[in-house]
Amino acid sequence: MWGQSCHPFGHVVRACLLTSALCISGSLPIASASSTSLTVRVNGFRSQSGQLCLSLYSKAKDFPSSTSGAMQAQCLNAETPTITFQNLSSGSYAVAVFHDANGDGTLNRNPIGIPTEGFGFSRNPRILTGPPAFSDSAVFVAGPGQNIDIKLNYML
Repeated sequence: MWGQSCHPFGHVVRACLLTSALCISGSLPIASASSTSLTVRVNGFRSQSGQLCLSLYSKAKDFPSSTSGAMQAQCLNAETPTITFQNLSSGSYAVAVFHDANGDGTLNRNPIGIPTEGFGFSRNPRILTGPPAFSDSAVFVAGPGQNIDIKLNYML
């Protein structure tokens, strides 16, 4: 579904440019006996075109640069900006999202690497010179379910 070029943080992190994004390599369900869930609502769209791609992470070492590190990942129509990640164990999770406005499966950037499409993270951390740390984006999920809002950032 996603090409090898879909790794939006790789060269940007190395170049220390102002950016944030994620890459989705497919949906990876997790197995758990828990009924905990995390519902994410994304707002701040410039348009409703394209798709919204979200990835859920449970480990700091994978967030958000590892394309294979997402526990669950999904893209949905941008007109439906809410998703629920089901069957989670209690614990800390971080969500990375991007608005793939043109539907090409990648976070598009300008020639110097700054994203031209919207992106965001759980807890809406301030974006300075690169993606936030897991600890700046992590939310603790416990009980029957939790709801969070993520506001998209547009750099250009």
